[in-house]
Amino acid sequence: MTSHVRSAYQPGWVEKLIAILLALIGLPMAGGGAMLIWFGGSAYYLLGGAALLLNAVLAWRGDRRLLPAYALFLAFTIGWAIWESGSNGWALAPRIGLPLALGLLIGGVWAARRFGKRMVGGVTVALLLCGVTLVIANRERTETATAAVELSGGSPAMQPWSRFGGDDFGRKHSGAAQITTANVGGLARAWTFRIGEVNLVGKAGLQATPVQVGNALYICSSFNDIIALDGDTGSEIWRYHARTERKGVLSAGCRGVAFYKAPGASGPCAERIITNSVDARLIAVDRLTGRPCEDFGKGGVVSLLKGMGQKYPGYYYTTSPPTIVRGRIILGGWVTDNQYWEEPSGVIRAFDARTGAFAWAMDIGRPDDHGEPAPGKTYTLSTPNSWGPMSADEELGLVYAPIGNPTPDYYGKQRRPFDEKIGSSIAAIDVETGALRWAFQTVHHDLWDYDVPAQPVLLDLPVEGKLRKALVQSTKRGELFLLDRVTGSPIAPVEERPVPQGGTAPGEWLSPTQPFSSLPSLRGADLSEKAMWGLTPLDQLWCRIKFRQARYEGIFTPPGLKPSVTYPGYLGGTNWGGLTVDPRTMRLVINVSHVANYTRIVPRAEADAAGVKAFAPGVEGTFGYLPQERTPFAAKTGPFLSPLGVPCNQPPYGEIVSIDLRSRDIGWIRPFGTAQDSGPLDIPTRLPLTIGTPNTGGPISTAGGLTFIGATQDSAIRAYETASGRMLWRAPLPAGGQATPMTFVSPKSGRQFVVIAAGGNRWLGSKLGDYVVAFALPRHR
Repeated sequence: MTSHVRSAYQPGWVEKLIAILLALIGLPMAGGGAMLIWFGGSAYYLLGGAALLLNAVLAWRGDRRLLPAYALFLAFTIGWAIWESGSNGWALAPRIGLPLALGLLIGGVWAARRFGKRMVGGVTVALLLCGVTLVIANRERTETATAAVELSGGSPAMQPWSRFGGDDFGRKHSGAAQITTANVGGLARAWTFRIGEVNLVGKAGLQATPVQVGNALYICSSFNDIIALDGDTGSEIWRYHARTERKGVLSAGCRGVAFYKAPGASGPCAERIITNSVDARLIAVDRLTGRPCEDFGKGGVVSLLKGMGQKYPGYYYTTSPPTIVRGRIILGGWVTDNQYWEEPSGVIRAFDARTGAFAWAMDIGRPDDHGEPAPGKTYTLSTPNSWGPMSADEELGLVYAPIGNPTPDYYGKQRRPFDEKIGSSIAAIDVETGALRWAFQTVHHDLWDYDVPAQPVLLDLPVEGKLRKALVQSTKRGELFLLDRVTGSPIAPVEERPVPQGGTAPGEWLSPTQPFSSLPSLRGADLSEKAMWGLTPLDQLWCRIKFRQARYEGIFTPPGLKPSVTYPGYLGGTNWGGLTVDPRTMRLVINVSHVANYTRIVPRAEADAAGVKAFAPGVEGTFGYLPQERTPFAAKTGPFLSPLGVPCNQPPYGEIVSIDLRSRDIGWIRPFGTAQDSGPLDIPTRLPLTIGTPNTGGPISTAGGLTFIGATQDSAIRAYETASGRMLWRAPLPAGGQATPMTFVSPKSGRQFVVIAAGGNRWLGSKLGDYVVAFALPRHR
C-alpha cells in the first residue's frame, strides 16, 4: 500500500489530456509499425508506439514513473534516429521533433508539480530562445563575395538579349558586367509591369522571358498577347491582342517570343516579333507598332493545324518560342499527354520568316518526305514531340531540338520503330531541308515520362588542346550529356548500364540497358526506407509503408500493375529551365529538383469502371488517372507526397549546382529555396529556413561573375557568385518566379537591368500573379 502511494498521485485534467495525446499518437504508430514490419520495414515504430501507449497508461493514472519511462523512450528514439540519420538535421527533425516536444510537455508538468510554475516559465523561455536560435542559424542569408577569380579568354561581345536563351546557342549568358559581385547587394526594384490577367488554366503560370531589341522589351502573356515595354520604365509601348481561342486549352503558357529582321528590308514589318499560340497559330507583328504583318500568312497569321489531325481543341499547341535561323521559323509543339493512342503528330516544321509559307517538315514517320501531307491526310500521328526550346548553329546550318515521348508515356507496346529511334532524344535537323542529321537518345523505350525538356546549350569547348563544337544537354533524369554537335557522338563518355527488368504491364517490354553519362549525375542518391520523410513520425511512417508497398530498385524501376516509385519523377531532375554556361570559364550552373513519383499501371477494365475518359468537349477528366485510351492500360501517377502534402523523401527538394566542363567536376552545390511560402497542406510556414524546394524555371549568368535565378516555391529572385556559389543577393517577388530571367543594358540610360516574370505555378503551389519585375543599381546622382 505504501509503495502504491509513493508511485502515484491524483492526476489532474492536464495529465488526462497528456494521456489522451500519447494514446492518439501511440495507437496509429503501433498499428502502422506492425504493418511496416509485415512489409519488411523498421521495427522502431511498433516498439515506439507500444512505449507511448504504456506512457499513456502511466499518465492517466498519475503514475510518478511516467517521467523516467518517457525519458527511456526518448533516449531510445534519439539513439535510433542518430543510428539511421547520423548528423543530418533535416533527417533527424521528424524522428525526434515530436517526441522531444512531448517530453518537454511531460517534463514541464512534472516540474510544475515539484517546483512550481516559475520553474516551468523559466524552462519555457529557455526553450523559446533555443527555438529562435535554431531558426536564426538555419535562416537563409546573403554572404560576402570571394576574391575575384581569374577568367580564361576574353569577355564575349556585349550583345542584346534578343533570343529566349540570350543567343542562338542558348547559353543564357550575357556579356554585361555593370552589376558585379562587389555591387550586386545594391540592386533594387526599378519597375513593375502588370500583364493584366492571372493564368488560372492548367498549372503553368506566366513563364515568359522577354527579348530585347533596342530600348524595348517584348514579352507574351499566357494567352499570347504580345506586349512591348520601355526597358527603362516598364511602361507599355503597344499591345497586340491575340484573341486566343481558349476552348479546350488545358494548360496555357507562353515562354517567349522571337525577333526577326529581314536582310535588306525596310518599311513596315522589316523588323518583326513572331510568336506561336496555344490555339495553334503562328503570328507576326511589326516590332515598332505591334500591327500585324500583312505579308505574313493571312493578315499576319498562319494556322498550325494543317495536317495535324487534331480531333478536339487543346490537343496540340505550342508553348516554347520559335527558333529563327537562316530566315526559317522552326517549331515543334506540345501534345496533351496520355489521353489516347493516335493523338496529333509531334512533327517539327519550318516556315518562311517573311511570308509564313511552309518550308519543310521533319515527320519521323515519313523520314524522306519533307512536304505537307496530301489533302485529307495527316502527319504521322502519336510521334515523339518537341515541346521545349530549341537552339541553332547558323554556321553549321543545324537546329537542335529536345525530343519527348510519343504519347502515351506509360505504355509503349504500340510504338513503332521510328518512335523508338527518336523518342527522348536530342535531334540535329538540317535548317534548309528538314532532314535529320543525327539523334542521340537519352532514354531507350521511355516509360517514365523522361522527355528531354530543356534547350540544348551549344559551346566551343577546349578538349585536349583543341576547340570542339560541343552541345550539353540536361535531362529530367538528372543526367548531363556532353556531345559533339556536328556528329552527335559523345565527348564525355556514355556507358550503357543494365537497369531493372520485369514486373511491367503484360505485353510490355523494357530496354535491358540505359545510357549513363560520365559527367556528374544530378539525380540525387537512390531512395530507401530510411530516406522517407515527414513532419512527424506518423506521416513519416505513412511514407515508409507506401514505399515498402511499392517496387523500387533505383532509377528506371519500371511501372507495372504493382505500384512503383519513379525517382527522379516527371518534374526532374531538371526541367525546361535548363542551364547556363559562362563561355569564359566553362562553368555550368543548373537548378535541380528531388521529388519522386508514385506510379501504377491500371488495367482497362478498372479504368472503365472508374469512368476514365480522354479529354473531350463535355467530358470531365477523372482525377488522378491518365486515360491512355486505345491501349490495354491506363495509368495513375503523381508526386510521392505524404498526407500533409509534403514530399515523402527527405530534403533538400531543390539544389543549385555548378560544374566545370573542363575538369568535369562539381564546383559547388547548394540547397535552393526556403520554406517561407510553402508548408503542410499548402499552408505557408513563413519560416525562412533553407530546406531546398522543388523548382521550375532556369538560371542566367553574366560577365559580372553572377548567376541570377528565380524558380523556387518561395517568391524570390537570387544572385549567386558563379565561381563560389555564395548567395550574394535576394529580393522578394510579388508572385512565384517560375520563369527564366534575362538581363540587358539600356541603350538609352546605360543601366543594366535584370528582368523576370513572376506568375507563379499551381503545381508547385507558389503564389500566382501577372507581374514583370525589373531590378537595377541606383542611379548616379
